[in-house]
Amino acid sequence: MSDKKRIFSGVQPSGIITLGNYLGAIKNWTQLQDEYDCIYCIVDLHTLTVRQDPKELRQRSLSLAAIFLACGLDPAKNIIFLQSHVSAHAELTWILNCYTYFGELSRMTQFKDKSQKHPDNVNVGLFDYPVLMAADILLYQTDLVPVGLDQKQHLEITRDIAIRFNNIYGNVFKVPEVYIPKVGAKIMSLQDPTSKMSKSDENENNYISLLDPPDVIMRKFRRAVTDSETVIRYDEENKPGISNLMNIYSSLTGKSFEEIESEFAGKNYGEFKAAVGETTVEALKPIQEKYYFLMQNKDYLQEILKQGAENASRIANRTLAKVYHKVGLLPRL
Repeated sequence: MSDKKRIFSGVQPSGIITLGNYLGAIKNWTQLQDEYDCIYCIVDLHTLTVRQDPKELRQRSLSLAAIFLACGLDPAKNIIFLQSHVSAHAELTWILNCYTYFGELSRMTQFKDKSQKHPDNVNVGLFDYPVLMAADILLYQTDLVPVGLDQKQHLEITRDIAIRFNNIYGNVFKVPEVYIPKVGAKIMSLQDPTSKMSKSDENENNYISLLDPPDVIMRKFRRAVTDSETVIRYDEENKPGISNLMNIYSSLTGKSFEEIESEFAGKNYGEFKAAVGETTVEALKPIQEKYYFLMQNKDYLQEILKQGAENASRIANRTLAKVYHKVGLLPRL
């Protein structure tokens, strides 16, 4: 048993993985894999709250696994698997449903938001989403969970469920904490720099996809919103567009904002946008090359996911067996 703290993170195979996802999360994961015991779950069951094209969902699930590996996650150091391949996730969800209150789930802001976006498909799964997320996390006796603001409420209810269950049955679940990365840029939309770059954005000019070809990347940066000044200076409040581009450039080069301001002193926005674009193209080139190589080797990807599911199942089933015993279910023979 490793004495390292365990990190669990789940990513839906929906939408497009953006530069924001990479710089804000995935790039940092590669720096965690030696320090922590990391589990990365492709949460395909969560996507079913919205109607999916079955063929596309299968393709996106494999694609996301390929992106994880292409970005530098080592399958020998991390457990990478599909949620639907470990049945304990669905099983624990049902039991936790019986220890979660209707009023708690009714207060989830994400349920309210998504119900408004999809009024024709307000399903029970959408309502129950936080309980499946709680099962995802608690199955692995997780110490730390990296979450954005949109998921913080879900982690809070996960903690509440774990504490409630432990108060009844003893120390069954580890109560997880929020993980705040030491580094990790918050990358904003290129056209609306007051909003976060989102993989679900309908306007493709708002984001850089990890798989965008070089000419598309350069075009999107050329069109990025700036301001009426000409000075390249970091000022989130008054110059959100330029500040966002500086954030991207800083994250990819390791240069401080002061160094960037000095480097581009006297230069215009067009020159700076071109530099950010070229730097992004170069940074994404090896990722894209490895991604397309992996997608030509789907048997290898399937084997990684198979091994990941087997490793995940060993941990998850220990927790599930303990839960079954505590609530009075007969053990499996």
